[in-house]
Amino acid sequence: MNYGFVKVAAAVPHVKVADCKFNVEKIESLIAVAEGKGVQIIIFPEMSITGYTCGDLFGQQLLLEEAEMALMQILNNTRQLDIISIVGMPVVVNSTVINAAVVIQKGKVLGVAAKTYLPNYKEFYEQRWFTSAFQLTTNNVRLCGQIVPIGANLLFETSDTTFGIEICEDLWSTIPPSSSLALQGAEIIFNMSADNEGIGKNNYLCSLISQQSARCIAGYVFSSCGFGESTTDVVFAGNGLIYENGSLLARSERFSMEEQLIISEIDVERIRAERRINTTFAANQANLEDKKAVSIVTEFVNSKELTLTRKFNSHPFVPQGIELNEHCEEVFSIQVAGLAQRLVHTGAKTAVIGISGGLDSTLALLVCVKTFDKLGLSRKGILGITMPGFGTTDRTYHNAIDLMKSLGISIREISIKDACIQHFKDIEHDVNVHDVTYENSQARERTQILMDVANQTWGMVIGTGDLSELALGWATYNGDHMSMYGVNASVPKTLVKYLVQWVAENGMDENSKATLLDIVDTPISPELIPADENGEIKQKTEDLVGPYELHDFFLYYFLRFGFRPSKIFYLAKTTFKDMYDEETIKKWLFIFFRRFFNQQFKRSCLPDGPKVGSISISPRGDWRMPSDASSAMWLKEIENL
Repeated sequence: MNYGFVKVAAAVPHVKVADCKFNVEKIESLIAVAEGKGVQIIIFPEMSITGYTCGDLFGQQLLLEEAEMALMQILNNTRQLDIISIVGMPVVVNSTVINAAVVIQKGKVLGVAAKTYLPNYKEFYEQRWFTSAFQLTTNNVRLCGQIVPIGANLLFETSDTTFGIEICEDLWSTIPPSSSLALQGAEIIFNMSADNEGIGKNNYLCSLISQQSARCIAGYVFSSCGFGESTTDVVFAGNGLIYENGSLLARSERFSMEEQLIISEIDVERIRAERRINTTFAANQANLEDKKAVSIVTEFVNSKELTLTRKFNSHPFVPQGIELNEHCEEVFSIQVAGLAQRLVHTGAKTAVIGISGGLDSTLALLVCVKTFDKLGLSRKGILGITMPGFGTTDRTYHNAIDLMKSLGISIREISIKDACIQHFKDIEHDVNVHDVTYENSQARERTQILMDVANQTWGMVIGTGDLSELALGWATYNGDHMSMYGVNASVPKTLVKYLVQWVAENGMDENSKATLLDIVDTPISPELIPADENGEIKQKTEDLVGPYELHDFFLYYFLRFGFRPSKIFYLAKTTFKDMYDEETIKKWLFIFFRRFFNQQFKRSCLPDGPKVGSISISPRGDWRMPSDASSAMWLKEIENL
């Protein structure tokens, strides 16, 4: 099973200018290697059979005939292979020469993609030798004894994907042919190129490919000439690049003197999911009446056993490296801007927030502090209330008090023990029975206090619950589930600690910083069950509902791309292979889907809160699902894994 992945390759072979025999041997060798690695589609550089820098030799009959003979040799020698290969060569059409990408499979020429835009400026003068696809007067060409389609608007259908081709300068044009091809169904664009080097040009090229793959919501595979092309006036670095919807998957080593085969897997299911939800993409399809593409069906072959070469971030909500600081700053700024607008609009005099000494309430408090500072309001208008209960430990209690003191906000301490004991008496519940009633009563008591104090002080209650908790329903209905504005509502748990840590290390006083870093290291817990004999946290959330890093991984691929459980399981076991065994992943995947469906009723009535990333479960737009939707199909698939 390929789980929607298509294995592709960008080849950068050695080349000798105008030596078709040498070039074909190198091409065939790389095709064989790619086939052995399970590659389904491979592309070679522009004019890979002849070399791009032949110059006026492109007008020589011998070179043109030898190029066709060389293609015939490739067809004969790869006849037994399933792989689809895309090679570059000059093709004669009605006494004109076309700069072409020839698509071959199992001894057949499937089609010839013609270059549309011929650069004829600075170091380029292709119009001296070639004719543009615009000037073609036929839709077919005889090549290697076969009559095949030719044009700039060809779509090739395989059993797993549909792809299109553009050639070098086509990408640099104002409206690249790939835009039209993508709108008509091409999920992967292949580009054979002869892209020479210049200072700063590579960065621009990568930006261009990234943007085009994102704009087309497509995979993009780019192969450009390397060592062996003439360096009379320019140098070719051998760029092999594979992108998926704006993200780089794999790249070659520039200026290498060795042949290279750049391989990765493009997730076509992900591309389809993106296109389904992007209504702008569909709207653009209405403008294609005069650009109708020709579809060519390839010979369908059985998918090979998939071995992923690309890596997946185990924490998809948390960027890697230097991007993390920028990400944290942006997310935090969005939270602050959202709360600032709500405070100004409502005219609230206070922001009331329950402070537990845990990560979520700490992040919400930091958002409040920054917002009040930004609005020029006194921090004393932030009313932090710590509400010790039966499970509160000294560590979280002191962290809550210390943080509020160092931040200079107003502090109130209201124990909920006596109120809960009275409540247990009222409803005839045994205080020694630590069941869901015991736990939820405490959460609702705390929410009642916050709401009533907000009424007393003309304030608003700031919610602390995060995206991961809401996805799992790990919140007490009408307890911590409720607030007047939830600043963390779309922040996943795996990101919360990095946000708190980022704030701690950027502009905090030393006392606050020390407390914040200790909070980051504290086990996640609702602290609704009494502590152990050593006064330590006994009730650890991740022991009960599972590791948040797994749940956030599941959540990302389920909501962001609509992946089915079997694919999410495959990605998870590949990504977390050194951390969790397959049974553990399957166990928590089952729990994730069961809880996600069963707890939708809590998400159907969420308070307002700012969207900070690509995923939100707000019922007002981002996630609309019936509270009584059945999870049977999803759970059944997990059981059958």
